[in-house]
Amino acid sequence: MTDELEENKELVLFENSKIRRQEYNGEWFYSIVDIIEILSESKNPRDYWYRLKKRMEEEEEVAELSTNCRRLKLLAKDGKIRETDCGNRETIFRIIQSVPSPNAEPFKLWFARLAEERIQEVIDPELAIDRARQIYLNKGYTEEWVNARMKGIPVRIELTEEWKNRGATEEKDFAILTNEISRTTFGITTTHHKEIKKLDKKQNLRDNMSPLELALTTLAEVTTTELHRTNDSKGMRALKNDANTGGNIAAVTRRNIEKELGKEIVTSKNAIDFQNKKEIETK
Repeated sequence: MTDELEENKELVLFENSKIRRQEYNGEWFYSIVDIIEILSESKNPRDYWYRLKKRMEEEEEVAELSTNCRRLKLLAKDGKIRETDCGNRETIFRIIQSVPSPNAEPFKLWFARLAEERIQEVIDPELAIDRARQIYLNKGYTEEWVNARMKGIPVRIELTEEWKNRGATEEKDFAILTNEISRTTFGITTTHHKEIKKLDKKQNLRDNMSPLELALTTLAEVTTTELHRTNDSKGMRALKNDANTGGNIAAVTRRNIEKELGKEIVTSKNAIDFQNKKEIETK
């Protein structure tokens, strides 16, 4: 949803170790097993975490942990999506204190900086946008593409905030509304859009859109946001009606552009086609 300001919303790196994460109710939750593996250097971090939970239960600390723990679906090493124990910032710091490890102190300092970055971005969203811009440039995307991508980020954030405040309460609600905007703007669902670009379920569609696709998506979403506010829409039915209207307004622009260009806006091109290959080769 609003987690698009990160290089990869489901992955952060501590030195060379990957830590999976997922946003839940506006807060990052991190894979506990991944962190246990870094701290303990255990060959079986799941078993280590199981035993640690048992010990905490004996110490009557598990209630505190369970409040801020969630089982979230993350991409496993075998490529499948599996439910994984995840903890928020407070929980992770508690776990760090519970694992005797020479990695604990450097990891704690790194994690504190990561958390501080997130707090500062909440206070000043422009910091997150600036960081995202630099990430995309470092990945080789062209200036034209990055400019189009950056314009859409604050628009998407505002829209999802409106949805949360107006009755969209579950992840599937956001998916339904996003799909409605896509269906009316481009005449295809988000799933079909990904299929055209040969993307898998985990790849970010917007990171593979052309500048024109991004611009039309932004137009549809900013229009939908204004419709919500003007109509004071509440509940999924009203929100979906606005999404339909916002998408249809963008679709008029799309058809006019396609008429002038003599070709369809939706393209099979993906991320690599919007990167400056010469710059990548020289790095």
